[in-house]
Order: sequence, then C-alpha cells, then structure tokens
Amino acid sequence: MPITPCRAKWRGTMTDRERFNRQMHYLSIDRCFNMEFGYWDENFTEWDLFVKNGIRNNGEADVFFNFDRIGNLGGNTWMHPAFESKQVAETATSRTIIDGNGLYKEIPKDGHDTIPRYLRATIVTPEDWKREKALRFDRHDPARKVDVEALRRAYPPSRDYALGVFCGSLMGRIRDMLTFEGIALAIFDYPDMLEDMVETACVLTEDYLDQVLGKVDFDYASGWEDICFKNGPIVTLDFFTQVVVPRYKRIGDRLHRHGIDLWYTDCDGDVRPLLPGFLEAGINCLFPYEVNSCTHALELLNEYGRDLRIMGGVDKMELAKGPAAIKAYLESLAPAVERGGYIPFCDHRCPPNVRPDYYLYYLDLKEAMFGLH
Repeated sequence: MPITPCRAKWRGTMTDRERFNRQMHYLSIDRCFNMEFGYWDENFTEWDLFVKNGIRNNGEADVFFNFDRIGNLGGNTWMHPAFESKQVAETATSRTIIDGNGLYKEIPKDGHDTIPRYLRATIVTPEDWKREKALRFDRHDPARKVDVEALRRAYPPSRDYALGVFCGSLMGRIRDMLTFEGIALAIFDYPDMLEDMVETACVLTEDYLDQVLGKVDFDYASGWEDICFKNGPIVTLDFFTQVVVPRYKRIGDRLHRHGIDLWYTDCDGDVRPLLPGFLEAGINCLFPYEVNSCTHALELLNEYGRDLRIMGGVDKMELAKGPAAIKAYLESLAPAVERGGYIPFCDHRCPPNVRPDYYLYYLDLKEAMFGLH
C-alpha cells in the first residue's frame, strides 16, 4: 500500500539534487538537506508511530517522514556466491548458524538485535583463502555484469535527486569474513594473504566502476568500511597506509576522471587516525559519524576546513534525553550547518530507547532551525 507521509516536506526553492550538491560543496543553499540514516529493527515493532501506520523498514520511514530524496547505486563487488546460511546447533536461548560470510556465530533465539558471538571463521589460512577465492571471487562471474542500459533508463540525467555510486569496501568486508580477531591476527600472521584480499576487493570495485562511470550521471561516491571502534582502528596504520590507501587512490582516480569529487565512506568508531589517509586518497566525507566514539563534528570540520565534509553527527544519546538536551545539541551543531559541507542526522540508526515524541520534537526543531524561513 502507498505510504501516507505524516508531515509535509520541508519547503524549498531548489531540487533535492541541487541542494545536496551545493551544500556539500560549500555553496549557498535555500535550506539544509533533510535526511536521516534510519532506525533499529526494533523501532518498527516498538514505536507506535510506525506500528499504527504500517511502517516496516527504513525505506518506508523515509517516505513517511517526507525526507529529501537521495539514491545510491551499487554492483556485485564482493563475494559471489555467498556461503549457504544454515543452522548447525541450538540451545534453550540461542542458535548457532553459518552466515553468508562463512562465519559460525551464536545469536539469541528471541531474535533481538545485538552483535552476535562469533565462534570461528571458515577462512583463516592462505589455503582457505585460495580455495574460497577461486569459488567466490571470480572477476568473470556473469553476476558481475551490469545492465548499463537499464540503469540509464532508471536513473536519467534529468532526475531531481542526487545519486551515488558505491565503491565497495577494501577492509570492512574482509573483517566480516575473518572476524575482528581474525583480521587483527592476519595482519601479522598472513600479511600477503590479507593484501591479496584487499587487492581482490579493489579489482572487483574497479571492474564495476569501469562498467558504469561515464554511462550513468553520478553526483557522489560512497563506501563502507567499519574498521574502527571507540579506541581507534582495528588495523595497523602501517598496513592501512602502505596497502589500503594506494588502492583507495586507484578508485579515487577513476572517480575524479569522471568528475566525481565527493566521496564518503561509512566507518563507525574513532576514524581520526585514518582520516589523513582517507583524504590523501580522495575520501573527503565521513558518514554517519558517530560522536561518542570520536568527537563533536564541528571540531573535525574546524580542524580540516573545506577539505572535509561530514554527514551525521547528531548524538543518539542526546536524542534519548528529551527536548532540552536535543535543543542544546542541535544548537551546538548550528555553526557546522551554517559553514556548509555538513548534513546533520542521527549518528547511526536511531535506537528504540529514543521515545517517538522526542524524535518528532527533534525533527520539528531541526526544521525550525535549518529549514526555509
């Protein structure tokens, strides 16, 4: 059934596409770009606002709240086929499954959203990688072929919203495949294997980009890493600088040749140690910028000037405290919105401990502060 928005779209004099591009390039805008990153799965069953209106996922929520539109287009740039997901054991409170990355993991039987307990990985040694690489990382797999003409019809240059091209993951998906502990050990135990994994990820991304760049009119690039936590990166800076950054540069060169100069990567945790390498390679935007494991968005924006952009950075912990805390935090972000290159939204998916009335207050206040007046 069609979704009926619960609120009017913010007034504006620009298209969503014009607004996004101008805001992220420090140019004048009619008002701030209005978006959010989404919600935990529990929100769709625990928030009456969603349940009563039949809102079941983040895509429907975007329509429900009438956010500005933004798109992202990706291809088959990693493992294919994935491992078969299946259950291998069960207790009174948990299930042990093999997931698509070949990881044996324990998950709660009641299905609540939490980080699983990882038991072991299928890929550990160079021999494991050689076997699975041949099976699951074939560059010539027909599934990696892009129907470019269909994309050109679906995403014409005349569209009124910004469209991004997904540039894969050079380390995050490897972490998913090896586990946090596994990738930390592999850097020292099997560095050549790990570098070949990074090269494989880079080549598969390059193959995809070579099919679509210049054929589809993109506004920005995106990526996904998640290789940091609250104490910094889970990989050594030497490995990141010597192995990962040169591959980023190869991807960045392709983007720049096609006029794409805005590139964000989704990396949680304290990304500050990686930021010089990101910027050197062309990754010039952080997303969704978690505050509590890093620092206030304005601090980094002031430090790096117009070389850096940030999307996100509204502290989810403050949203749960109520109107006074929400107002104080948005006021602290007002200078960042004013300077440009920054779009405020909840720093990762909004958790269910944020009351729906607090969340609506936050959306209303954001419009009052950063909308068209």
